[in-house]
Order: sequence, then structure tokens, then C-alpha cells
Amino acid sequence: MVKAHSFHIPVMGIGFTVDTPVKVAHLGISSVISLVDDMLCEKMREFHSKKFNLSFESISNKMENYRAERITAYLNMVDEIAHAKFEQLKQSFKDKADELERYIAIMPNFETLKDEMKKLSSEADFAGFWEKVKETMHMGSIDVNIMTKVDKENYHNGEKLSVEYNDAHAALRGFANSKLRASVVLSAGLNPALYSYIEKFDDFYPTPSGFIKKQIILKVSDYKSALIQGKFLAKKGLWVSEYRIESGLNCGGHAFATDGLLMGPILEEFKNNRDALTAAAFELYTPALAAKNRFTPQTAPAVRVSAQGGVGNNDEHNFLLDYYQVDSVGWGSPFLLVPEVTDVDQNTLQLLKDAKENDLYLSNISPLGVPFNNLRGNSRDVFKDMRIAAGKPGAPCTKKYVQLNKEFSDKGLCTASNVYQKKKIEELNALNLSKPEHDKRYTDITDRACICVGLGNASMIKNDIEITFEGPGVSVCPGPNLAYFSETSTLSQMVNHIYGRNNVMKRTDRPNMFLKELQLYVNHLKAKVSEAGFELPEKQAKQLQGFKANLNSGIEYYKQLFAQYKNRIKDARGSFDTELEKLKHELENVTISVQKTEVNA
Repeated sequence: MVKAHSFHIPVMGIGFTVDTPVKVAHLGISSVISLVDDMLCEKMREFHSKKFNLSFESISNKMENYRAERITAYLNMVDEIAHAKFEQLKQSFKDKADELERYIAIMPNFETLKDEMKKLSSEADFAGFWEKVKETMHMGSIDVNIMTKVDKENYHNGEKLSVEYNDAHAALRGFANSKLRASVVLSAGLNPALYSYIEKFDDFYPTPSGFIKKQIILKVSDYKSALIQGKFLAKKGLWVSEYRIESGLNCGGHAFATDGLLMGPILEEFKNNRDALTAAAFELYTPALAAKNRFTPQTAPAVRVSAQGGVGNNDEHNFLLDYYQVDSVGWGSPFLLVPEVTDVDQNTLQLLKDAKENDLYLSNISPLGVPFNNLRGNSRDVFKDMRIAAGKPGAPCTKKYVQLNKEFSDKGLCTASNVYQKKKIEELNALNLSKPEHDKRYTDITDRACICVGLGNASMIKNDIEITFEGPGVSVCPGPNLAYFSETSTLSQMVNHIYGRNNVMKRTDRPNMFLKELQLYVNHLKAKVSEAGFELPEKQAKQLQGFKANLNSGIEYYKQLFAQYKNRIKDARGSFDTELEKLKHELENVTISVQKTEVNA
């Protein structure tokens, strides 16, 4: 899969990038659709079918396989529209030179192409130039994201369905049965049952030419995880075509913090061990394919490495490409301020534009129990707080995608639902705790928000689609980096910012992405120590001491990196090494004490 650009647009929430490929794939830009919400996919399929004069027949949720079929139908429609726009774009170049000029204006090699265009002096010159451009044009990939652990069991006519009808399994089947030539991004960790299910679909295996129609991308936060998961899949004859490294804390959405391992050292490990990672997987891959009587390549298929999380300027973008040799860099949160690309309603868009560092915080609102990046004042949280104030905490569970808690029901409940929270509060009230302890636990229960609805509503609001069933409010999950972007941009402006041809960032105090992540991890460690108390059990103390040691190791790594590349690693607030010393001193002041044990005489 040839890439026209050196960046990609990662999945954002549930709905913010649900139709992004319709808007950018024909321009060679790859992006990722979330497959959490088949209801949203169905509504967006109806919307775009009307917009592009395509036939539409609804897929009823009364059908046993409706989730997979909705996803397949939606992805096929997106693919059809994207290819039609791609062909229209190429056709327009023959008649309108300005269309060709607009297209090449966002290409990485813009300057070279522009110089060549200036030399055109005849129709023959233009025809030859057009043919050259056409030969190098490639569509962006229409990739999909599946959160592996969001794999709720499902029922039909009161009977529990087999595992292939679980939510993540059905989403995978929907993608596998689509006509896309694309990748599935598997995030949130290893799900053995889901990974094994991939084996059932031919498109994930190589053809005699070596082509793999449906490729696998693993989103990982460290090398060890990549090696374990890559080998697990290779044993099944499944190849990981890309390892997508995401910052543990300097990212949007759910935050999967490492044990103090930082982005730079992690990328260094991938850089140094890339061949070993490929070889380890290939050693297991070929016998697995042979055992299945499938085509067995003589050489290992390509393995890409990409990185995302907190990138904000061309210097950082190029450093990731050049020094760490990644194949693509993910630009997520800044694109929330590009209305041409993402679906963000006007109210949320204004909140994002106005957001400062303190407005973007790591919250406990996710029903999955994983820290979740949040924006203060978002309308879904306002709706949640209104219900709490009215004595009706929790939300009606209309979408049911994270009904994973089985404390009160074998079928599972969502911890953000009114049914679950009512039961938990009844339990809490029966404990007769002190008011401070009661209030703390009450807040822990009611803090969960219905993000299934919240993360999808913006797309429908922006496109004037009725949301009566879902309920009001929009949740949004930008990364900390968004604080430094404060204005909306056109697609062209943002792409040119990425490639260093202009600057859409008005603030001049943005920290370097590596320093920002380090600060987030130092703050994370301090919060963990504070939460745990003055003296910690030995096991917990050792874990946090290991966390601190990893941060110190990361600081030493950055010192050496800066000494070698001080002309390329910059920090808008001052020198890189000065800021690093400040964080080192801050870390030194974090005290982790082990509980004392009394020795009997």
C-alpha cells in the first residue's frame, strides 16, 4: 500500500473521523474509522447515500448478523464514494489546471512539482506533466479501528449468541467482508479470541504475488508488547504489517500509560530492533502458513512503523521520520479544528478553540475504567451533572456497547448507566460510611459518563441528523497538544503546517513533544504517590520506584539525544537541556516511602 503522504489521521473518538475518508482519501490522505457504533454507521450510510445519490436499504437490528452487515455496507459505501471522487479528481486535471494546482499544493514534494509546473508552456507540456502526476497518484487508505476489549456478548430472541457475534468479532467480520483494501488497527491490548477469529478470513493471508488485501496494524505503547502480539499472530499465519506506536499519555482518547517508559526511548528500541522484530515474526509465520496449506512467501512481508501522540510542528514531524525512521506520523487532535476533515459540532468546536492546558485533563469518566482525556465544559458532562443534581445520576443506556460489568447481571451493565449507578448507590448507602468517605465513593460512581453516545453525537449534529434516540450532549477526547492550537484551519492550511510551509499555531510557548510527555509522566507519578498515601506497601512501592527509574533513564536518554541533535530538537520556551534539568529536579523531589514492618522481639 503506497502512501502519498508522510502523515495519517488516526481514529478520534467514535464519530469525529467516521466519514473522514470520504473527505480526504481521494487526496491521498489515510485516515481511520471507528467501528464501535454500527448505529452511527447506519445513519451515516443513509446520510451519504442521499448526498451522493446512492441506493439505500436499511439493515434492521432484528437480524442476527445486523452489526457486521451494517459495517460492511457502510465501508463499501465509503470505498465507493472515495474511489469515485478519486477518478473525478484525475479527470478534472485534464480540463482545469487550477484543480491540478490545488492538488499538488498539499503534496509533500510541492516545491518540486510547482517548479515543474512553471516550466509548462504548451498543451503538450501539460499533457506530459499530467501523465507524470497521474502515475504517482495514490488514494489514502480507508482504515478501521477496533478496540479489542470492547467485545460485549450479544443476545437474539433472548438466547445468547456464539462468540463470533460479540461486538468486536462482528466488527472484524464486517471489515473482513467489505471490499476495502485497507488495514484494521487493533488497539487496547491483546484479545486472544478475537485474534484467533482473524484466521477465518482469506483476505488477511498473502496471495501468490505476496499481496495482503486486509492488513493488520497493532497500536502499541512499547516494544515488548509489539513483540508478544506480533509473535502471537504470526503463529496463526497472520502478519502484522504495521506497529503504530502511541504515546501513553500525550495522546487523545483513552490513555494507556506505560510504566514510565517514554516515547523517545521506545522509538529508539523499535529503530534498533526493527529487523529482529520482523525476523522473530517471520520465523513463526512461514510454518504456520504451510500448516494451513497457504502460500508461503520466501521473504518477510514489509513491516511499517508509525508514531503518534503530541506531534505539533514540522521539526518534530521530520525528526520522527528521519532519526527514528518511522514510515508515517499520526496527526490527530489538531484536525479537530479542521471542519473540512472531522465532524465536530459548533459548540464543541468553540470549546476546543478556547481550551487551555487546564481545560484538557485526564479524567475517570470512561465506563471502561481506563483514564480518558477530557475537555472541561463539554455538553455531555453538563448533561451528566444536571442529572446528578436532579437526583437521577447515570444515563439511559441506549447503545449498550460497553455493557461489560457483570456485578448485577449476567448480560452485563454499563457503569455509566442509570441502572448500574442506582444499584451501586444503594450498596453504598447501606455501608453507613462517614460523609467524606461516602461523598468520595459517590463521586467515583457517578463520574462515569455515557461516552458511547457522547463521542458519536457530534457527527450527527453537524450533519443535521436526528439524535432523539441517543440523548443530548457531546463528549470529546482531545490530547494535551490541542491547547496550543486555537483557530480553525482549512485542510490545505493544516497540511502545509505539517510540512513546514506555514504555521497555524498562534501560541509561541508550546513545549517540545518529548518534554511535554515527560512532564505528563512526572505529574502522573506524583498523582499516583499522592493517591497511595505517605507510606506504600512494598509491592506498590517497588512498582512506583521502577516507574521513577524508567523516567530517570528517559531523561538521561534525552540528554544524550539533545547533545547530538541540538540543532533539530527545540523547545519554544527555552533550551531543551534547561527544561530537561527542571523536570529532572522535579522528579528527584518525588519521594516513595515503603511501609515499615514491626519486628517482634
